[in-house]
Amino acid sequence: QVQLVESGGGLVEAGGSLRLSCTISGDTFNRAHMAWLRQAPGKAREFVAAIRYDYATTDYADSVKGRFTISRDNAINTLYLQMNSLRPEDTAVYYCAADLDIRVLRRAPSAYHYWGQGTQVTVSS
Repeated sequence: QVQLVESGGGLVEAGGSLRLSCTISGDTFNRAHMAWLRQAPGKAREFVAAIRYDYATTDYADSVKGRFTISRDNAINTLYLQMNSLRPEDTAVYYCAADLDIRVLRRAPSAYHYWGQGTQVTVSS
């Protein structure tokens, strides 16, 4: 029932910025924690950032803290990831994901059961 579609990926030079968006169809968005996760070539999928359903708190992986900002607009069922000071090691497929268990924000990819198709972010050096 829940559909997620990412957009905004592309090629950017190191030090540049990019903003990813994820639109969510369905009637559960306002009741779901949302997250961005990424998977680089040859690496396991890893947590990037998460935000509570009610915007109250956020969580960031150490590797992106201070550079990335996660936000959401529940009025238009949209999740964002503002990425600044991009590095080549940020190159990955970025996925948005939804977690309907809202007791706590979670980092493990296995905690998320609703996923978008992913959008490629490539950072050149």
